[in-house]
Amino acid sequence: MFEHRNQPLVSRRRFLLRQVRYTGISLAIVAGSLAFGVLGYHFLAGLPWIDALVNAAMLLGGMGPVDALHTPAGKLFASFFALYSGIVFLVAAGLLIAPVFHRFLHHFHVEVEGGGEK
Repeated sequence: MFEHRNQPLVSRRRFLLRQVRYTGISLAIVAGSLAFGVLGYHFLAGLPWIDALVNAAMLLGGMGPVDALHTPAGKLFASFFALYSGIVFLVAAGLLIAPVFHRFLHHFHVEVEGGGEK
């Protein structure tokens, strides 16, 4: 996936394509998680579609639920979805940052390695 430390730094174009690919993967994970949350809130908590969307989006965004839940199934789903949302947030952030962080470290390594040779 990423170039080895002995390989040259990839071109800016290849780096941008890599960043677009990782952003797409991150967005797909978030969209799938949002759909999972909407379905869970709608069918397990009995919320209307729009309220299910708001609650799922708020939890995925780290804000917390909006509506009070009245069914045990809805409360259990919200508990597990909240924990899942925290993990999804970290994974999505990691996917967005990984190519940039790798390029920075690789660039630094190339400069240090290239500067010592004569």
